[in-house]
Amino acid sequence: MKIPARLQVLVGEGLIDHVLRQLKSGKEAEVYVVACGDQVRAAKIYKASDQRSFRQAVDYTENRKVKNSRQARAMAKGTRFGKAQREAAWQSAEVDALYRLAAAGVRVPQPFNFLEGVLIMELVTDAQGQAAPRLTDLPFSADEARAHHATLIREVVRMLCAGVVHGDLSEFNVLLAASGPVVIDLPQAVDASGNNHAPRMLMRDVANLRAFFRRFAPELLATQYGPEIWHLYAGGQLTPASPLSGRYEREPGEVDLAGVMREIDDTRAEEQARRLRMA
Repeated sequence: MKIPARLQVLVGEGLIDHVLRQLKSGKEAEVYVVACGDQVRAAKIYKASDQRSFRQAVDYTENRKVKNSRQARAMAKGTRFGKAQREAAWQSAEVDALYRLAAAGVRVPQPFNFLEGVLIMELVTDAQGQAAPRLTDLPFSADEARAHHATLIREVVRMLCAGVVHGDLSEFNVLLAASGPVVIDLPQAVDASGNNHAPRMLMRDVANLRAFFRRFAPELLATQYGPEIWHLYAGGQLTPASPLSGRYEREPGEVDLAGVMREIDDTRAEEQARRLRMA
C-alpha cells in the first residue's frame, strides 16, 4: 500500500508509527487505520476543495470565525491566500466541533491531534473490535430502530445544548459501535446561535433520522422532534435532560416547521439517491 504523503509527514514527526490500511474514501476525505504506540486510531485526510463533491456552501460557512480581518477580506475576495484560509477554516471546523462535542459528552470519536490537514482520532469499533459499520449498511428490528432513534435524538439535543448543529446528519454519518450509535463527519457543523440556517439544518438532521428508522418502525413517521427541540432551544428551555414527547403544535403566527419537515421529506429521496451514486 502506498502511504499518502501527508501521513508520511506524520510518521516522520513521530505522531504515527505505522499506517495499517485504508478504511474508506468518501466525498470529502480519506480515512486510514494507523498505529500510534500501542493504540489503533483513525487518520482522516481532508481532500482539496477541487477534489471534493461536498462543496463549502455558504449556508454552512455563514458566521464562521476567522483569526483577523485580513483573513476575512481575503476569503471574501477569493484571493489565493483567501482560498487557502477558507480551506483551513473548513477543515478546522470539524476539529473544533469534535473537541467541543466530546467535552459535552456527545457520542463522537475522541479527537487526538490535527496537523497538516490530517485529523487523528479514535477508531470507532464494533463488538468484535473491527471498524464499526454505518447505520445505512445494517438491518434493524423495530425495537432496535426505536432504541437507536431515541439515542440519536438525545445526541441531537446534547449537540444543540453545546451550540452545534451537525448539518448533514443521516444514516450515512452514524456508526454503530459496540456501545451504540456514534456521530461522525462534522466539517459542515454550524453554530446554532450564529447561523441563520441552523433551524432548517436541525430540522433536516432530525427528519433524516426519522425517515431512516421509520423503515423498521413505521410509527416514527408521526413524530415531530425537530420542531419540539428547536422550540425549546429558542425559548432557552432546552437541556440535555429535557423530556421530549415527539409531539408539537404550532402556535398562531409561528413558522410552520412541520411544513418545512414535509418539504425535507419530499426532497430526501433525491438526496439519498445522489449519496448512493457517490458512495
